[in-house]
Amino acid sequence: QVQLVESGGGSVQAGGSLRLSCAASGYTISNYCMGWFRQAPGKEREGVAAIYTGGGSTYYADSVKGRFTISHDNAKNTLYLHMISLKPEDTAMYYCAAVRAYCSGRSDDLQEYEYHYWGQGTRVTVSS
Repeated sequence: QVQLVESGGGSVQAGGSLRLSCAASGYTISNYCMGWFRQAPGKEREGVAAIYTGGGSTYYADSVKGRFTISHDNAKNTLYLHMISLKPEDTAMYYCAAVRAYCSGRSDDLQEYEYHYWGQGTRVTVSS
């Protein structure tokens, strides 16, 4: 059974940093398109970043480019999201997701419907 478990969320001040982790079990993450999504209170879930674990191609939402970095460690079966220069508007529940497919390298990679497996989320709160 595929399971994704996020961790690493917390409360930080604006300008701070956090690294989120997504541990996968029930499958190996190699050759999957994996992504991070977030949902702020009262807003729809949005895609943040995606990566193809078989080749490393990445795609980011404009709002996080230059501040967030998605990466993976296939040996640890884990996806990461390193976030720096955090802003109050980054406050949200963050989810990881996966699909056994290539990433397109385009905005499709940040669409919820592209993904089959989802974690339960980890909360990030950024105070001003």
